[in-house]
Amino acid sequence: MIFELDKAKKVLTENKSLKALGIVFGDIGTSPIYTIAVIFAYLKVTDENVCGVISLIIWTLILLVTIQYVWFAMGISERNEGGTIILKNIIEKYAKSAREIAFISVISYIALSLLIGDSVITPAISILSAVEGINLIPVFKNVTTDTVIFISVIITTLLFWYQHKGTEKIAKIFSPVMLLWFVVIGASGLLSLMYMPEILLKVINPYYALNFVFNGNISVNHLISHGIISLFVLSDVILSATGGEALYADMGHIGREPITKAWYFVFIMLVLNYTGQGAFLLSHRADKNTFFEMLYSQTHLFYFPILVLSILATIIASQAVISGIFSIVYQLINNRIIPLLKIDYKSSEIQSQIYISFANWFLFISVLTAIIMFRTSNNLAMAYGLAVSGTMTFTGILINMHFYHRKRYFMLFISLITTFADIMFLASNLLYKTAEGGYFALIIATIPFLTIILYTNGQKKLHSIYKMTDLQVFLKEYEYRYNNFTKLKGTSLFFASLTDKVSPYIVKTMFDNNIMYEKNIFVSIERTEKPYGIADIFKSDIAPGLNQLTVSAGYSEVVDVEEILKQYNIDETVIFYGFEDIVSVNPFWRIFALIKKLSPSFVRFYKLPAEKVHGVMVRVKM
Repeated sequence: MIFELDKAKKVLTENKSLKALGIVFGDIGTSPIYTIAVIFAYLKVTDENVCGVISLIIWTLILLVTIQYVWFAMGISERNEGGTIILKNIIEKYAKSAREIAFISVISYIALSLLIGDSVITPAISILSAVEGINLIPVFKNVTTDTVIFISVIITTLLFWYQHKGTEKIAKIFSPVMLLWFVVIGASGLLSLMYMPEILLKVINPYYALNFVFNGNISVNHLISHGIISLFVLSDVILSATGGEALYADMGHIGREPITKAWYFVFIMLVLNYTGQGAFLLSHRADKNTFFEMLYSQTHLFYFPILVLSILATIIASQAVISGIFSIVYQLINNRIIPLLKIDYKSSEIQSQIYISFANWFLFISVLTAIIMFRTSNNLAMAYGLAVSGTMTFTGILINMHFYHRKRYFMLFISLITTFADIMFLASNLLYKTAEGGYFALIIATIPFLTIILYTNGQKKLHSIYKMTDLQVFLKEYEYRYNNFTKLKGTSLFFASLTDKVSPYIVKTMFDNNIMYEKNIFVSIERTEKPYGIADIFKSDIAPGLNQLTVSAGYSEVVDVEEILKQYNIDETVIFYGFEDIVSVNPFWRIFALIKKLSPSFVRFYKLPAEKVHGVMVRVKM
């Protein structure tokens, strides 16, 4: 018996599809908690409306999640790595002009920024909606909104506080918990369907979705009046697909095949639950939260453990979002799209286990603000959907560009259909949710977007005015000084990107300050266009006492510089790096200068020994 339990436990930990349930599907898996409740808070419960809405949800999951992300986006990867940065880098290879590259970059930056904006709403609405389920327990029937908010704030605070410890240990329970969650919601939906099985045959028919949108009447006046209602409903139907973009972003952690296999299971459980909620609505006319009322009517005494399970599922969903943002920020840093940030590596085995303090507390403050500001899940729903529909729309545009450049016209045709659906959802959210709460996600998304634009343009401007020294001119002066001037004992390292030009801080150190060691090594760490892979080349004696070490690393790789130095028996005496003292009257460049000043230095980013590090300032006027 013990052997069988151990064997089962081993299968749980080694099955990648099971692992995907805990890492990838938390967000979309907890959407049934609030989606139907939000829609039917204002929509009348009729056969036509219920079948239409459930059909819309199912076809949204088919078009946007299954086709756009599982089939199309996840088929575009580098070494099985996915995400917007990957998509951007792949499409840029086909770009035929600088204008097209700029367009691809801006579209990618908007998609990434909106994804960050969406990631703030996800933990807030998930945790808040789960805690609200406590109202159905008779003892807690009169629990106030303030109490629900207080409990949600406590859970949120503990969740974000725990991030600095790393989630490697508790991550092992994520997948079994989410597996249990999907089984429970699927079984719950199936139980309700037993009393009204005919609804399943209706909602899988796209006719009911289209009939709801157009109401089966082609007269212009009626189309306009009902179109307003159906467009409003679309802005909430998209809540069922939130988290779909995580399938592509998390592909590098799990792999395409395990995520695809897991999705088919998740999809069936979601369809069963949404359809079951529809059947429950028609037979019981639920007036609060359909999801929890359905569960309570089926479980009674076992409702509290299931409520606890729902809270655990929303915490796991929130954790997946936080970890996903850490990964995205890490990719942005390594692609030199945003400034360097302090990064802690929480696992020697799991590469994705990183902690970025600034990102964590930025998310925490934003999530807390969302909970306190909007107070209920229904109110938060007005802020939710705009950012995710924007992310899906811009991702769809990038996918279309990929298929166009690859001359895969049939795929392009299907992709244009899914992108049209994205645009419809985006239009409905822009129209109905911007003023009611969507502005919150847009404000959050604006912060990383403006940072990206300011930083990338600032770096270009900075490099264009840098007074670099030609390599051959530098080597000639270096040899003269090395042979004729006194040298310090030991080895010096100079970190700089190496081309045919030499950074001004190296010239200032060696020639202006007369600091030259017996051994001098130029170290360059270059990021490649691929996510993984590390290669290093050591060139000795490019001049007397001058060597060169070049490290090429994928943009998702964690580079252990000290370990590489040990491989070449390099025991450095001192480490030099350059930093800019930017002077400008332009307010934008002054903000850029402040960002550069607050960012950790290059050598601090790679955790080199602080006692050996010396920064050399170069004054730059922008």
